[in-house]
Amino acid sequence: MKLKPVFGKDLKNKIKPVFGKDLKNKMKPVFGKDLKDGKIVERLKQKIPVLFSNRKILLTTGLIGIMLVAAMIGLITALILHHAENLPLTQPYSNKALVYQASEDTALALTEALSSNLCVGKDNTSTGDIVLKEGESAALFALDDKNIIFAKNMYEKIYPASITKIMTAILTLKYGNMDDIVTIMWRDLELESGSQVVGFRIGDRVSVRELLHGLLIHSGNDAAMALARYVGGGSMNTFIQMMNDELIQIGATGSHFTNPTGLQDTDHYTTVYDIYLMLNEAIKYSDFVSIMQIAVYNVSYTDASGAERFVNLDSTDHYLTGEIKPPKDVVVLGGKTGTTSAAGHCLAIVSQNAFGQPYISIVVGAQTTEDLYEDMNVLLSHIN
Repeated sequence: MKLKPVFGKDLKNKIKPVFGKDLKNKMKPVFGKDLKDGKIVERLKQKIPVLFSNRKILLTTGLIGIMLVAAMIGLITALILHHAENLPLTQPYSNKALVYQASEDTALALTEALSSNLCVGKDNTSTGDIVLKEGESAALFALDDKNIIFAKNMYEKIYPASITKIMTAILTLKYGNMDDIVTIMWRDLELESGSQVVGFRIGDRVSVRELLHGLLIHSGNDAAMALARYVGGGSMNTFIQMMNDELIQIGATGSHFTNPTGLQDTDHYTTVYDIYLMLNEAIKYSDFVSIMQIAVYNVSYTDASGAERFVNLDSTDHYLTGEIKPPKDVVVLGGKTGTTSAAGHCLAIVSQNAFGQPYISIVVGAQTTEDLYEDMNVLLSHIN
């Protein structure tokens, strides 16, 4: 708003519509040539005693003007918001989707807010020559171009198995201290028979850094439980709440987690797209990126007696161990594996093409390890 037209020579034109046509005749002697004689107030009282019987009226008039402008701005804002509510939805999640611990509008708003820096697309996106095995869900994301090259059942509910540990790692990196020492407790070892573990025992003292290596390289469930207890301040329920809050925060509104390991639970689920969101978030942490690329590692810690211990760990990623070769000119940097009877064989990885451009590729629900890597290579063959 420019003040010159209000307090300058054009005031008579501005005020005329408000106070009537005769106001210019009343005001002219006041704001005209008589303004120089230094008797402004006296002349005002003589010429228009009604208006200036109380000098506060000028201030009141100004405030009324400001209030009118504010009201107009509010009206315009309301009209814009009303229009926005009727815009067509172009994001992957419908505003009718069920969202854990968030309203539908909140979940949609989060997805829309994040989408400017994310790959967004349809549930199924085909290139024509990519054919995967029945029962699998998969996707290939070009991170630089924010493009989805291929997608199959990308938003359908699936079980993530140990890919869940990506979220466990995110929360550890976000809230933990890599040099803190965690003492292994009996609760960390309460796992179902046959669970993948590093091999910790009650009383072992392990740094958060070493626990993360055990979590991401060897997919140790004992490491996952210890980290969850540490980050959750001693409460597993608190950590699980943190997991689900973080899922919503990154836009993964098709997911709900009940444990830090990924061990089977019908209420523990995700989607291929949400796995992409988790891995895309995790690679923002340099420690995650460095650990996920390690094929073999010796975890060091002290036992309950204070003696130093070492455990040799091999990566569960067959690309890193050299058991599986990627297509020509493709470099697999690492990621996370997962396997349960309900989830099938699952893999989410970050890779680079011949030009160093990054990609995230995901395959879940494969019937065998061979099927998993065969179809992952089909996806990777399309990044060059």
